[in-house]
Amino acid sequence: MATILVTGGAGYVGSHCCLTLARAGHTPVVYDNLSNGHAAFVKWGPFERGDILDRARLSEVFAKHKPEAVLHCAALIEVGESVKRPDAFYETNVVGALRLLDVMREWGVGKFVFSSTCAIYGAPQRLPMDETHPQWPLNPYGWSKLMIERASCDIASAYGLKFAHLRYFNAAGAAWSEGIGELHEPESHAIPLALFTLLGRREVFRILGDDYETRDGTCLRDYVHVLDLADAHVRAIERLLGGGESLAANLGTGDGVTVRELIAAIERVTGQRVPVVPAPRRDGDAPALLADNALARRELGWSPSRGIDEIIADAWKWHGEAELKLFA
Repeated sequence: MATILVTGGAGYVGSHCCLTLARAGHTPVVYDNLSNGHAAFVKWGPFERGDILDRARLSEVFAKHKPEAVLHCAALIEVGESVKRPDAFYETNVVGALRLLDVMREWGVGKFVFSSTCAIYGAPQRLPMDETHPQWPLNPYGWSKLMIERASCDIASAYGLKFAHLRYFNAAGAAWSEGIGELHEPESHAIPLALFTLLGRREVFRILGDDYETRDGTCLRDYVHVLDLADAHVRAIERLLGGGESLAANLGTGDGVTVRELIAAIERVTGQRVPVVPAPRRDGDAPALLADNALARRELGWSPSRGIDEIIADAWKWHGEAELKLFA
């Protein structure tokens, strides 16, 4: 089986990918500067601390571990923060990825699986959104991801790189029994923020905008379990290692949930009432995001297996029990 370098492997999606890679018999080598990741999440392979902008350190790690493919998850991800600090997002997400791709070429590693995002599409012109949807991001975060998709396509044409661009919709849930889950500082994602109100970490959950053109006025999102995302990454890596062609694919369930529906689901799963208050829209948010995942089903043999109730139940177990034990 293969050695896979996982940049950002101590983070949320990256750690779940490492777990799933190890279960499939591969060796994940985590490369992370721990600015957003957690050393406690590195459990299934070697850990190399380093920054994605540090070319010399990257080259050292390639020389030591000789990976056969790279899974690139290292990035700044907060949409609102990208509007406030676009320069930091372009440096880390774009310059960092270009340095990684350069080191890959230096060491003859030609398989690149990229943690991309549905944010590259911008405001939906049609729903659900397939991979041919126009690409015009609403924020610097989305632009930074789209730039790397474009760059890796051009690098593929010039040097023979094989890639998989995996465009996540809303990652959620946790592998709580394995001691990993969502843990951001600050946290900006809806499910943990709502659960925090039930755990006494926040007083209320703020609905950011209730005047969107959706069925109840709140943003509609496509929540996909992080373990389902990780499964798609392993399938993409094995496709490329097996000689398969490059692809770009959406990873979502195709089932949309509005913020109000999400709150209702959380109350159903936990049996507790979530205190909510209205708040202004957040800069850079699209009204609705919903995946057409037919390409991933066809090309990767992938399908999401966990619905919104299971996503919430796993997140509830993580934030209410496993996270507290891990960091007690």
